[in-house]
Amino acid sequence: METTIKQAQLQVDEWIKTVGVRYFDELTNLGILMEEVGEVARIMVRRFGEQSFKEGEEQKQELSDELADVLWVLFCIANQTGISLDEALQKNMEKKTKRDVERHRGNKKITR
Repeated sequence: METTIKQAQLQVDEWIKTVGVRYFDELTNLGILMEEVGEVARIMVRRFGEQSFKEGEEQKQELSDELADVLWVLFCIANQTGISLDEALQKNMEKKTKRDVERHRGNKKITR
């Protein structure tokens, strides 16, 4: 079963309120978000970039799990600040579409 952004945001809120006891404060969650993004970056630069994993390190690190951790904390911050990520994403897509409708097509660095 697929989960919408709205459903996921609600699921995280329910989990926090029943299992997690309460939300960490917003600044703590910002710090946690930075940590999780750093973990994604570590995996990406080793898997797709020029750095290499240490012996046995790659098996311990799952990109999908780290990306899910980033989403989790984003949902927490959105819930704490009263933001619907579903609505925010739709508005952001509209903004980018209007702003960038021709921008990337003319970029010789990405079109071949």
